[in-house]
Amino acid sequence: MAFILWIIAVILVVAGIVSLFRGQILWGAVLIIVGLLVGPGGVSIFT
Repeated sequence: MAFILWIIAVILVVAGIVSLFRGQILWGAVLIIVGLLVGPGGVSIFT
């Protein structure tokens, strides 16, 4: 389960970074924050 959460977190953070480069600052920041919350290495909302 932790591996799946890690993959989802990486996808969200990468999507957030891409959004930042496209000029969508708010959406990119939200995706990065959600990715960091979901990731098992950081503060996970599931544990």
